[in-house]
Amino acid sequence: MTSPDAFYAGAKVERCEIDDATLAVRRFGSGPPVLFVHGFPVHGYTWRRLLPALAERFTCVVVDLPGLGDSDWNDATDFRFTAQARRLRGLAEQLGLARVALVAHDTGATVARLLALAAPERVAKLVLINTEIPGHRPPWIPLYQALTRAPGAGATFRLLLRSDRFLRSSLGFGEFFSDPRRFDEPGALAAYVDPVVASSRRAQGMIRYLGGIEWDAVDRLREDHARIKVPALFLWGEDDRTFPVSQGERMAAQLGGPTRFERIRGASLMPHEERPEIVLTHLEPFLDFTSE
Repeated sequence: MTSPDAFYAGAKVERCEIDDATLAVRRFGSGPPVLFVHGFPVHGYTWRRLLPALAERFTCVVVDLPGLGDSDWNDATDFRFTAQARRLRGLAEQLGLARVALVAHDTGATVARLLALAAPERVAKLVLINTEIPGHRPPWIPLYQALTRAPGAGATFRLLLRSDRFLRSSLGFGEFFSDPRRFDEPGALAAYVDPVVASSRRAQGMIRYLGGIEWDAVDRLREDHARIKVPALFLWGEDDRTFPVSQGERMAAQLGGPTRFERIRGASLMPHEERPEIVLTHLEPFLDFTSE
């Protein structure tokens, strides 16, 4: 049986120029289209453990947003959430995705919500995984945003990412997993960390993405959520301290359409990586929209 890593690595990388950036896109399987939108500081690889099963029934379109993964950008690229949502709308148009389900995590799930608000005719269903909450600021992120404006920020972040102690701490990737033994698995963080450590441009892209987080856009969702009418499924690692599950549950009630909230036990910020088998039991029956 092909491993999730090999399955992901076997896909062709498509380059899609959208406005002021180039998106890296990978496609898997066939069937109703599902667009996967990653968060920070990861990229499309984060979905690898879901893709082999979902590709049997769906066309899985996995994107790397500008600043992360294999995407590309230039000095004029707009990294704000609102610009990222416009690019995803342009990508859907370019790929001929008239109607698509969205599966999105963390900052990518904020971008997905903005897309659902801007182009409701294109979004059939919405899956949101551990994401920003209006009025809530996750630990450290605002501080890191301020640090991105300091001279030599790229070199500083690359130095920090070389430290295993930093990576496992709450300042780094410590909230990724509920079970700390996950950090000892081969390649647990390497796909996200090693390219940034090796490349000053990748580090700069990560910094620009981080600087593009728009907290006012997040806070406006408190009112805007009511305009999202499509069926929505929230999947939430209940041990997450970045986005507390109780606040996530309250936020889910703000959406204007049919909404379901599922706590994922034994998972923190990355339930789709830590407990993919449980995530799949909720995803597979929810995603099909062809009969609706």
